[in-house]
Amino acid sequence: MKRNWETEIVDPVKGRKDKPRKTGLTMVLDKGLGLNELDDILLMGGEYIDFIKFSFGTSFVCPLEVVKKKIEKIKKWSIKVFPGGTLFEIAVTQNKINEYLFKAKQLGFNAVEISNGSITYDGNLRKEVIGKARDLGFMVLTEVGKKDKAKSLPVKSMVNQLKSDIKNGAGLVIIEARESGKNISIYEEDGSVNTGKFEKLYKGIGNWEENILWEAPLKKQQVFMIKKFGPNVNLGNINAGEVNSLETLRRGLRGDTFKLTNKDDEETYLIG
Repeated sequence: MKRNWETEIVDPVKGRKDKPRKTGLTMVLDKGLGLNELDDILLMGGEYIDFIKFSFGTSFVCPLEVVKKKIEKIKKWSIKVFPGGTLFEIAVTQNKINEYLFKAKQLGFNAVEISNGSITYDGNLRKEVIGKARDLGFMVLTEVGKKDKAKSLPVKSMVNQLKSDIKNGAGLVIIEARESGKNISIYEEDGSVNTGKFEKLYKGIGNWEENILWEAPLKKQQVFMIKKFGPNVNLGNINAGEVNSLETLRRGLRGDTFKLTNKDDEETYLIG
């Protein structure tokens, strides 16, 4: 599909990777899109989306035939699609993990999220489930962090968990931020980044930066990550209607990141 106005104008920020890619991944939240809405989202920004998550337990309350049709549509755009981690955690509490994985496979999901944001369970179980999911052909995403601020994990525990998940076969590890991106994980009550906690976490990640997907639902969080890591940072929990807006941030087509490559703020551009 032709874009970019078919001119010689290029992205101000260079190096944005096209699909298929291993970095610069964008994960989008689907909180209950209808088929027509989904078609519009894919038409406008499908080439910029790498993952779509059916948030929370939304896939459980939507018409089953619609869920199947949505999965089919999404996969045609070479996008990984998976149910939210909360639904997995419910399966854990009801001792229905195998049933959950088999049904997800039957419905057509090609990825799953293994999380413990709302519950606690043994680390050996987490390792076992990652292995089972991989054996079924799923790409496995795990999530590190607690949804309850009062139960927030120390940075050291987060680092140990993400390293363990990667060693056990997780393709990506998501840093929890919920849908709001506020008062959780590395984010303050107003959604700004707790730079001290972020730097400790970043330092602990080391060479596994490409295996991390930062949930960043707010624009200021996305800008922070792009300025820190560049246009090919992995970002998640993006609102379905803001896919193209995020892509403009990545490419410097928006004021917040346009001057990433322009060091002289006083530079004047002359026409002619």
